[in-house]
Amino acid sequence: MTRQDRTQNLPQPFDAAFLADPWRGYARLREAAPVHRIALPDGSPVWLVLREADVRAWIADPRLSVNKARSGVGYKGFSLPPALDANLLNIDPEDHLRLRRLISQGFTPRRVEALGGPVQAAADRLADGLAADVDAHGSADLVTAFSNPLPLVVIGDLLGVPEADRRPFSEWVGTMLMPEHPGQVVEAIGRVHRFLEELVAARRAAPGDDLLSDLIAARDEGDRLSEDELVSLAFLILMAGSENAQHLISGGLLTLLQHPEQLAAVRAEPELLPGAVEELLRYALPNQMAIRRFPVEPVEIGGVTVPAGDTVMLCLASAHRDPERYPEPDRFDIRRADKAHLALGQGIHYCLGAPLARMEIRIALATLLDRFPDLELAVPAGELQWRTSFRSRALRALPVRGTGRRGR
Repeated sequence: MTRQDRTQNLPQPFDAAFLADPWRGYARLREAAPVHRIALPDGSPVWLVLREADVRAWIADPRLSVNKARSGVGYKGFSLPPALDANLLNIDPEDHLRLRRLISQGFTPRRVEALGGPVQAAADRLADGLAADVDAHGSADLVTAFSNPLPLVVIGDLLGVPEADRRPFSEWVGTMLMPEHPGQVVEAIGRVHRFLEELVAARRAAPGDDLLSDLIAARDEGDRLSEDELVSLAFLILMAGSENAQHLISGGLLTLLQHPEQLAAVRAEPELLPGAVEELLRYALPNQMAIRRFPVEPVEIGGVTVPAGDTVMLCLASAHRDPERYPEPDRFDIRRADKAHLALGQGIHYCLGAPLARMEIRIALATLLDRFPDLELAVPAGELQWRTSFRSRALRALPVRGTGRRGR
């Protein structure tokens, strides 16, 4: 029997019912076994790892490579062009560390701290707009008016992206991650590719005081990275720096609104907010999976031997709700003693932008709670619409209402 024969007729759990409440679905799978052999929606066979202890152990283990060249079963994924694929999510230690050192200059503690003022200013301006929309219409969509544009302002300024181009880029990435139909993925990837190549050409012709100009100089003057690596780094910074923070702001606010006693505690004691952000990263993380990995040799995970070259998916959504790791894992508790999570990676793949992401989410939520003392949902929670896939779960819109205080 060939390997292809063995991958046929695998369970395909990610149907509409599963995606409507993935945590319940993962709980059922986790109770049945810590590791499952399944098929993704595109038919790709993968090993799904569900237990927190296994996910934590293997997310930083070098025996699991992120390089798609290690795939022995023709992993499909997004089929990105080389100019988008040569980024930190697809590169193993030697090249990874070289690129990480180059990009880390954009996320030094001093540079992140200096962004605090601009982040707050952007949050205040967007809160003003949100308040004006609520005053004019009785309610407003927080996703469109606040949570989506705020990270785009921050990461756009960091990379020197023209303001008019930021929202289209965000929409293309959203379509790529959660398409309505498969054909949209190819179109979105093409748009992202063309945009980034044009952006690099524009910054090369007219350098500025931004991270992308610094990376172009490293490419052109020091020859420390290839052209594909340059474009791929810009892609990763823009995508990761906007997509995750956007959904964590909207999903985080929804979580607080749905837990009024926790919301009241944060309002009464603002010093609880950093801890609340950590609990939100555990409880409401939009990313369901870590980046796919491929064993470089046969490995045993959860009592199952996974052959070299097979695809392994480490499930963050399941790990963060594992009762063997977290007491009452489905309870949102900002005072939880152990809020350690895997939302921002581990080991060499720990997110370089983690301090910036934490700051953005904290400032965003603090600004909203300060400006809108009676903020509430404008529709029943059951009517909210979600964009869902096995990779991610995010709100399409978050209609809110409330009385907005005067800006700072």
